Amino acid sequence: MTGPGPVGFGERLHRAMAAHGPLCVGIDPHPQLLDRWGLEDDAQGLETFSMTVVEALTGHVAALKPQAAFFERHGSRGVAVLERVLEAAGEGGTQVVLDAKRGDIGSTMAGYADAYLRRGSPASCDALTVSPYLGFGSLGPVLEAASASGRGVFVLALTSNPEGARVQHARLDDGVSVAGEVARAAAALNAAERARTGAGLGSTGLVVGATVGSAARDLGLALEDLQGPVLAPGVGAQGAGRAELVDVFGAARRFVLASSSRAVLGAGPAPQALLDAARTAADEVGAALA
Repeated sequence: MTGPGPVGFGERLHRAMAAHGPLCVGIDPHPQLLDRWGLEDDAQGLETFSMTVVEALTGHVAALKPQAAFFERHGSRGVAVLERVLEAAGEGGTQVVLDAKRGDIGSTMAGYADAYLRRGSPASCDALTVSPYLGFGSLGPVLEAASASGRGVFVLALTSNPEGARVQHARLDDGVSVAGEVARAAAALNAAERARTGAGLGSTGLVVGATVGSAARDLGLALEDLQGPVLAPGVGAQGAGRAELVDVFGAARRFVLASSSRAVLGAGPAPQALLDAARTAADEVGAALA
């Protein structure tokens, strides 16, 4: 992908959402979908699938989100495909979010920062999903790298998988939930960035599932204070419609980048069918978030 210019990720995403709607399309080449497209479950099938999506949708959606695991399962050949996808996808204003959910400490986390957020890296992206569960401070190397290179991160905060609740809903000694503390830390970073740059939207985003119901309110996530993007999986095929989105995000709906994969990818492999499905999904999501 072409390297970001002086405008930060949050502002670039804000512009892309205004131009194309608040939709992020996942690039999820899992075996069943490859088979549905008539492709082999190998590196060639992976590349054909992914590049078809990229060529059909780049410049027409706000963001594309390759899921790293589906490339890594093919070993070095799959990683090479991912690098080519990242290079090709970042054109026409479309932002590229690599869904890798990396999390570690110290020099290891710095290694992830170099891999995905450094200018000139073959696997560089506009934003990276990360896990804060070694402590929010452990994200320091990726946050610093993102800031220095005009990129961003999406930090896991409140996910819809049932296993997540036991950790994310837990309360700290001061009564703040773990998810709430993650949101508070991200909001502080965005406030500092916006004060420094004047950006309309900060570059430190959160991942909040679109189907978590009242949990965001119950746990004290002040999402309207984030002033940064909220990546919301679980829209479309996974079931969240207007009522659910209003319930979860409230006044923060204007920050939401809704992630949808199956509703769009299932329309393939014809490029025009993919584009038509993406435009329909973007219109539906935009109306639901209005």
